[in-house]
Amino acid sequence: MPEIGIGIIGGGYMGKAHSVAMSAVGAVFNTALRPRLEMICASTPESAERYRRAYGFLRSTDDWRVLVNDPAVEAIVIASPQTTHRQIAEAALALGKPVLCEKPLGSSLEDGRAMVAAAEAAGVTNMVGFNYVRTPATQFARQLIAGGELGDITWFRGEHTEDFYADPNAQATWRTTGMANGTIGDLAPHMINGALALIGPIAEVMAEVETVHHERPGGKVSNDDHAQIMCRFASGAMGNIYVSRIATGRKMGYAYEISGTRGAIRFDQEDQNALWLYRREGPEAERGFTKILTGPAHPDYEPFCQGPGHGTGYQDQIIIEAKDFLEAIHTGKSIWPTFRDGHEVNCVLAAALKSSERRQWQDVSTA
Repeated sequence: MPEIGIGIIGGGYMGKAHSVAMSAVGAVFNTALRPRLEMICASTPESAERYRRAYGFLRSTDDWRVLVNDPAVEAIVIASPQTTHRQIAEAALALGKPVLCEKPLGSSLEDGRAMVAAAEAAGVTNMVGFNYVRTPATQFARQLIAGGELGDITWFRGEHTEDFYADPNAQATWRTTGMANGTIGDLAPHMINGALALIGPIAEVMAEVETVHHERPGGKVSNDDHAQIMCRFASGAMGNIYVSRIATGRKMGYAYEISGTRGAIRFDQEDQNALWLYRREGPEAERGFTKILTGPAHPDYEPFCQGPGHGTGYQDQIIIEAKDFLEAIHTGKSIWPTFRDGHEVNCVLAAALKSSERRQWQDVSTA
């Protein structure tokens, strides 16, 4: 079974998640390509070596150029800050090396456009790391919608809400500096991606982006705490999205509700192994939402566990993502979401920021 040398840039939270995923994916999914943890890159030689030992890589470096140019590194995962994405991706793609880049794609619309152009010119496998759409429950929701089980979709409500900055006295950190680290830059991309995956393209938006706590112990806050976005999908469906890092009590509030002419769906990531489904059929007295526990009958569940209701977790989403990346490399066929799909998310976010500044509806295509 052929091996593929993996290089990961960034050893922190997501670097660890991708490292664990690449270690496990071959055993879980029996992939045609088997990852070899070839090299990891971090900001200093000491931290890179520490991550190498902890995650099981063969080698380490503190220079991403060394990693990208190494012939034994055949595919690259970018798990470093957004400001580094473009330069690394362009260098890797120029060498014909597949790239999985963590969300959001780059730090600006210009970065995103350049990365899409580089990927498509090179004709190389590329993917953006949106993991939440890969839960078996959300994959099943996409199947139901695509199959017409809900009829024509009329309404979407989505949120990505957490409370890690709900306390006004929480310390200022890098997370409170720069729009890329605010709620629009950090949390909103996941739910925008979810909306695009489930309902389709967003045509226009009306948004409010707000900083609630302008100062925190240790410094001023220069990015947003929460935002609300009304949207109209290209299909004609109406929608609204709320994102927040100050949503007291919410820990992983990636949630959505979808209404159609024949049925409806509810999902909450805090209960990620369940999907609530309503079908408009049968006697009225017997109708109601049914809680469906995910199991082997749902997408990408059985390789982890043969027991219905036993459940999958956060790390499993990253393993599914790794499987898709390896499959795309092996077959030469792109698997959603590609860099172009990631750039579409960025366009919606740019439109939301313009709408908030101008206090009017904003066409996404002109953002």
